[in-house]
Amino acid sequence: MTVKIKICGLTNLRDVEPCIRSSVDYVGFVFHKGSKRNLELLEAAKIATLIPKEVLKVALIVDPLDSELDNLFSNFPVDVLQLHGEERPERVSIIRTKFKVPVIKSVSLRTKQDLIKIRDFSLVADQLLIDAEKPDKLSPPGGNGVTFDWKLISGFDWKVPWMLAGGLDCSNVQEAIATSGAKQVDVSSGVESRPGIKDTKLIYDFVSTVRGKNYDG
Repeated sequence: MTVKIKICGLTNLRDVEPCIRSSVDYVGFVFHKGSKRNLELLEAAKIATLIPKEVLKVALIVDPLDSELDNLFSNFPVDVLQLHGEERPERVSIIRTKFKVPVIKSVSLRTKQDLIKIRDFSLVADQLLIDAEKPDKLSPPGGNGVTFDWKLISGFDWKVPWMLAGGLDCSNVQEAIATSGAKQVDVSSGVESRPGIKDTKLIYDFVSTVRGKNYDG
């Protein structure tokens, strides 16, 4: 089975071509002012016009109010909504029902005790994104280049599709997939030359490493 790939944190038009040419499955746009990958809605919408319909556009947002979601859906063509904050299961369920959009909920792991969060959110989300905990309270949600112990989820009884995130890059993604059993992976900082700036070669190299095929543009 081909592992699906999400490239998260696109910030400019130049990021689009390597994502399309290497046939990634998802591209992510960050709408959170605390992130170096944050985009204004109109700029993100301009980039989104170049994305073919078979590549799903994921809008990452953090603890949104309904008014913020109304604004997002009015100005950006969301295929999938990624909730990457401290949203509780009840809030995820309300958002998914009200806005009638597939929802990915991020779940951060550090110890086995955190696995209960997976079961809780599996009841209300379409997919889960399994990530490492933030290194500190001031760090932005996601894109911190931090891994977690993939053995924590090895053999886990998943009820919904999920993707693995957290510090993935060309050097560790094969081991991460083999250890965790992931069939989807999410990368952001691992394909950047510096925070918020994607590197075309690193995107091609990451996809080649995951899929065992050569994508060199």
